[in-house]
Order: sequence, then C-alpha cells, then structure tokens
Amino acid sequence: MLSFTSEQLTAWLVLFIWPLVRVLALVASSPILGNPVIPRSAKIALSIALTLVIAPTLDPLPQIDPGSLAGLLILAQQIIIGVAMGLAMRVVFVAVDMAGNMIGLQMGLGFATLFDPINSAQVPVLSQFLGLLFTLVFLSLNGHLLMIEVLADSFRLFPISAEPSSAQAWRLLANWGSEIFYYGLLMALPMIAALLIANLSIGIMTRAAPQLNIFAVGFPITLAAGFMVLFVTVPFMLPLFERLMMDGVQTMLAVVQAAKP
Repeated sequence: MLSFTSEQLTAWLVLFIWPLVRVLALVASSPILGNPVIPRSAKIALSIALTLVIAPTLDPLPQIDPGSLAGLLILAQQIIIGVAMGLAMRVVFVAVDMAGNMIGLQMGLGFATLFDPINSAQVPVLSQFLGLLFTLVFLSLNGHLLMIEVLADSFRLFPISAEPSSAQAWRLLANWGSEIFYYGLLMALPMIAALLIANLSIGIMTRAAPQLNIFAVGFPITLAAGFMVLFVTVPFMLPLFERLMMDGVQTMLAVVQAAKP
C-alpha cells in the first residue's frame, strides 16, 4: 500500500501550483489566448498542459506551505507577474484599436459601431476590422508561440521565490502603455494626412461653389477616399505591426527582468 507524508504532498503541490498560477494569469490577460470567446475550460486545460511541460524544468522551489502567509504572498506575486506580461502584449492590440478609432473619426465612421466581444464594448467598425486583420497577422507571425516562449523564459529570468519584486518593472510597464498613442498615431498617420487633403479640397470646392451642399457631397467623397487610401496603406501597416509585436515581446522580457530584486 502506498503512503505519502504531508511533506511530500506539500512538495508536489508547490511544484505545480505556483507555476500554474503564473501561466493562468498570462493566459487570462493576454490577447488571443485570453479572448472571452474561448471557453474557460479550454484556457484551464491549456494552462495545465503548459505547466506540466514547464514545471519539470524549473529550479528547486522554496519549500513553503502554499497555505501559509508566505505561500499566499508568493501566489499573489505569480499572479502579478503573469498579468504584467499579458498586459505588455495586450498593448499591441490596443494600439491597433486606437489607430482604427482615429481613422474612423477622420472618415466620418465614428458613429458606426459594433459590439466587440474581445473588449466587451461598442467599438467603431474600422477598429474591429483592423483588430481582426492584425489578429490573423499576429497568428501568422507565431506571436502566440513567442508569448509562450517568453513565459517559459520568465521562470529562468525571475524564478519563483519569497523575495519581493522590484517596483522598476511596474514603472517600465506604465511607460510601455504610453506607446499606445505613439504607435496608434503612427499607423493612422497616412490615412489622417490623405483625408486632411480630401477635406481641404472639399472646403476649397465649397468656397468656390457655395451652392453645393457640403453634407450631401462631402461625406460620400470622404468615405470613398478613405476606403481607397485604406486599401493602399494596409500593406504598409504590416511591417509596423510586426515591429510593434516584437517590441511587445521584448517588453514582456524586460518587465520580468526588471521585476527581479
């Protein structure tokens, strides 16, 4: 008859529970993997599978009871680290949404909204279109695999321990959040410039012929010009998105490295 001591059970639980919490936090907060459309059972199954692969490769973990105060603090630390890595990558798609909002506003489609299940909110149709487009690009560039690779490396860069994390990591994450506006404007800038020229042309035409109805003429012209320029500029957005995605991956690594005390 097999028998186990409480120390053995605690060691086995420690080997699995703390890595699982970090993996679950990343899966829940990251783009694509954390999509609310994906069933929770699938997310949990994926997290357990990743943990079973990663856990045997880890360095010896601190032998602390997970139910003790020190164990609960380590548990909270793993949640924070996982969520921070997921948010670092989510900034990439928020920047795409920002670009879609700017473009839709310039085209006059700011009022045309649809429910976005990813953000659980009403978003402009162009934001949703760009979000779906760059989601496919993200998967084609193996962005989801890069996230998992960074997750595995995070246990080497910041091992599970009872030491508190450094505040430098959260300052770095906050600074990375400011890049939403930079990259969003950078992706939308060609569209903004082209539509500004179109609006200036419409203004000059209305000034030359005051009898023209600006609302009846200007909106179709702006809309048609916006779709034509969007068709031309989308291929040039792809290298910028790839650069943004790689910056997001590097930020995930930098956050983990900065969190190490």
